[in-house]
Amino acid sequence: MRKAASEKILVLGIDGLDPSLTRKYVRAGLMPNVKKFLERGSASADLVMLGGQPTITPPMWTTLATGTYPCTHGITDFWVADGNNLDTIAYGLDSRLCKAEQLWNVFAESGKKTLVWHWPGSSWPPTSSSPNLSVVDGTQPEGVNCGVGEIEKDFILVADVKTEDVYFREKAAADSRVPCVISDLAVEETLADASRIAGSIAVGAAATRNLILSPDDGQGTMGKMPFDVALSPIKPAAGWTDAPEDAMEFTMLLSHGLIHRSALLVRGESGKYDTVLLYKRKKSEKPFAVLREGVFTCGIVDEGYRNDVKYEVTRSMRLLSVSDDGSHLKIWVSTAMDINENSLWHPQELQRIVKDNCGPALPGAILGGYDQQLMQECMIPQWRAMGEWQAKSLNYLIDHENFEIVFSHFHNVDLQGHMIIKFLKDKGEGSLPEHVYAECMEMVYRQTDEYIGKFMHYLDKGWTVFIISDHAAVCPEHGPVAIGEPVGVNVRLMEELGYTALKKDAQGNELRELDWEKTRAVAVRGNFIYINLKGRNPHGTVDPAEQYELEEQIMTDLYGYKHPETGKRVISLAVRNKDAILLGLGGPDCGDIVYWTAEGYNFDHGDSLSTTRGYADTSVSPIFMAAGNGVKSGYSTDRIIRQVDFVPTMAVIGGVRMPKQCEGAPVYQILSEEY
Repeated sequence: MRKAASEKILVLGIDGLDPSLTRKYVRAGLMPNVKKFLERGSASADLVMLGGQPTITPPMWTTLATGTYPCTHGITDFWVADGNNLDTIAYGLDSRLCKAEQLWNVFAESGKKTLVWHWPGSSWPPTSSSPNLSVVDGTQPEGVNCGVGEIEKDFILVADVKTEDVYFREKAAADSRVPCVISDLAVEETLADASRIAGSIAVGAAATRNLILSPDDGQGTMGKMPFDVALSPIKPAAGWTDAPEDAMEFTMLLSHGLIHRSALLVRGESGKYDTVLLYKRKKSEKPFAVLREGVFTCGIVDEGYRNDVKYEVTRSMRLLSVSDDGSHLKIWVSTAMDINENSLWHPQELQRIVKDNCGPALPGAILGGYDQQLMQECMIPQWRAMGEWQAKSLNYLIDHENFEIVFSHFHNVDLQGHMIIKFLKDKGEGSLPEHVYAECMEMVYRQTDEYIGKFMHYLDKGWTVFIISDHAAVCPEHGPVAIGEPVGVNVRLMEELGYTALKKDAQGNELRELDWEKTRAVAVRGNFIYINLKGRNPHGTVDPAEQYELEEQIMTDLYGYKHPETGKRVISLAVRNKDAILLGLGGPDCGDIVYWTAEGYNFDHGDSLSTTRGYADTSVSPIFMAAGNGVKSGYSTDRIIRQVDFVPTMAVIGGVRMPKQCEGAPVYQILSEEY
């Protein structure tokens, strides 16, 4: 074993962190902690790390764990191909699918006490039996325990003096602008479908079939996720043990109406109604939560039900609005999280240690793309609270459990970005002015800087700290075309080109089912086209002898396809499987053709090349920064730092061998010791 340049290493992985926006905000004075970090460490001049392909979470975090390209480690999208069933995809956040060795196993097996914290790329289940390895979750991107601990989704409660009864409506609103009095609420089917697809992106899903026939069938719906709405009358308080004079009462419905909590609306010092007191029942001596207008309240512990099982949960709430006279109010109630969930903690004792000393894991918040209040007053504060909890937890585990090597991940930029970034340019999709979304993005990056600041003191304690991301995201100039969605079969463009067909009923109406007899090829997941090959696929129609020429024709048609409004190509690159190796894809886990959408016609990330740039200084490139022992101070390198280079660089600094399949090379230029 070589001598380590640093005995303790902390990786701050921040999903979606954009080097272009980071530089912009550092220069504007909005990210002072990152500025100090750069002054003490090394990076390229533009902070860019040349990203791998595809630019999406599971494959890139797996690359950042193994030092290998997706064609080697085998995780080639958010979902992976499910055998030979061309219309089926399987969830990709499973370490058992990874074909390459992870660096954390090397550290643990070399004797270093190692923690892997919510790393959404081949971390769970643990792949080493070393007693030095601890792993927390990693089964979905949103947050620790979010895939297994979420008991109920967030909703909006509306109470009003004119409302006659207490009731609960599922998926009844798309934003916070729920009227004060509601006689009927019904969600459109498209919104219901949107919640299913977007939810699966956040918290994970099993193998599934999904035909993408419109934008509402894919990830573009993440900003449209519908809300449940609870409704209650407001009345003068009666029957309470100790209610203030002229207090009003209403009912807080939880767990889809299974739980009723008694609530008082009382006057504040100004004489206006501005405070809500929540009680388990009217006879309770003390409220279990106090909500004040304009104040975000986190860590409210109560009960919740899922599948008729009762859990102890934590929620956040915000009193969004209340009339001065107490006649109506609106409250946002967050997702409820089981505070005792420990099935994704290894060892499970870690969950108790964190809960007892730092509090339980908190729910995430994916909401508000069309609603300024929900974004700025609920989503962003909830992620700030998550960052504070995560930083407190990691600090505690480092300081009291003596971890020496820490791989951590925080998903705040990516998931909030999905709610914001596509609206940075007004393309007629958002309901708010461009500057509102720009303000929200600044708030997200300020939040990220605060999070980074909670670890800066480790640089003074002899630690080496890396700040990295898997990819970033762009606001495209024109918006996506009907191909490149990672969540299923991309039908429309391939249908237009004559390669994919849908079945029709007796009246000629199309069905949500592929007509395999008329389908020669399908575009599945974000970057892959599969030939419907005889002898390989169950419904094969293409003779293997015709495969080469068919691939040639498909690629020619893709390059020739012009956007109907701009008249320009929408595909930047399309190559055969064997040629995709040049960009780290190809092989048995990829399609027969690998393609990328052109700059300006892509989703925010996932379907485009990692060098893609967008409107408002956005880019898809990941970030790389390093500081501390073994790293030059205040140094800028002109070397191209590739994503596969992170693992060997960390291995050299930590004095351990390279993972067995590692394909990158140490970034020698930033190291204080010459090699």
